[in-house]
Amino acid sequence: MSSIAHSSAAAPSAKANWGKRLLIAIPYAWLLVLFLAPFALVAGISLSTVRLGMPPFEPLTAWDGSILNLRLNFENFLYVLTDDTYLLAYLTSLKIAAISTAAMLFIAYPLFLVIVPFWSSMLIRVYSWMSILRNDGLLNALLLKIGLISEPLRILNTETAIYIGIVYTYLPFMVLPIYSTLSSADRTLIEAARDLGCSRISAFWRVTFPLSLPGVLAGCALVFIPVVGEFVIPDLLGGADTQMIGRAIWLEFFNNRDWPMAAAVTIVLLALLVVPIVYFQSRQSREQG
Repeated sequence: MSSIAHSSAAAPSAKANWGKRLLIAIPYAWLLVLFLAPFALVAGISLSTVRLGMPPFEPLTAWDGSILNLRLNFENFLYVLTDDTYLLAYLTSLKIAAISTAAMLFIAYPLFLVIVPFWSSMLIRVYSWMSILRNDGLLNALLLKIGLISEPLRILNTETAIYIGIVYTYLPFMVLPIYSTLSSADRTLIEAARDLGCSRISAFWRVTFPLSLPGVLAGCALVFIPVVGEFVIPDLLGGADTQMIGRAIWLEFFNNRDWPMAAAVTIVLLALLVVPIVYFQSRQSREQG
């Protein structure tokens, strides 16, 4: 009797374990297909040599009789890490992403009606800013009409236009995590801080802001990472002189057709973004553990 009960209890346990494994395997399969496999392909291209033809790169392996030769080319990475053009593009991308993230964090706290722009296409919104910021656009026309300026301001095709477009486009990704965190925070802590003598500003910095840090970190990550590799906004609002790494990658892929160099630039950019995040998460896990 006891053996029958033991076997009947083991069967649901085995099914539950298989269910847990299947549930865990789905996101791992998703990462494998949509991240690791494309990353391995780009990494392989970055170690190849450019050539004329399709595909525009030499294969990494070649048969020499019965011997399989592996030909790796590291000159692309050496060139990326030593050439001033790419270094300036990386630094410019990081600077624009950092300033834009800080601006969005400053604006995001008091603003919650930012999901309205999501009702229209991103390209339509960027093109709208082009018509607003150009020399004969709506902004200059308004400033000239009210007498604040005597001649049109040059805003389009500058970094200022890039900042405006990026902040406008990515602001919801900063607001929503902060709003989600603050909406679930314990409001009685603020009342307790006020009862203990804190002013409104002091209560904000000592209670509200620390409680919102998970949302702040999530919002900064959601904004900073895609902004570093942004291509559409710098290309449309910044003009041909914009030196951001996303545009440099696009030029290498489609104008120069140098896929190995473009892949090497992509791998370096990915390392710049992923390595600090992995380090931060591992350090945070150690502190929590």
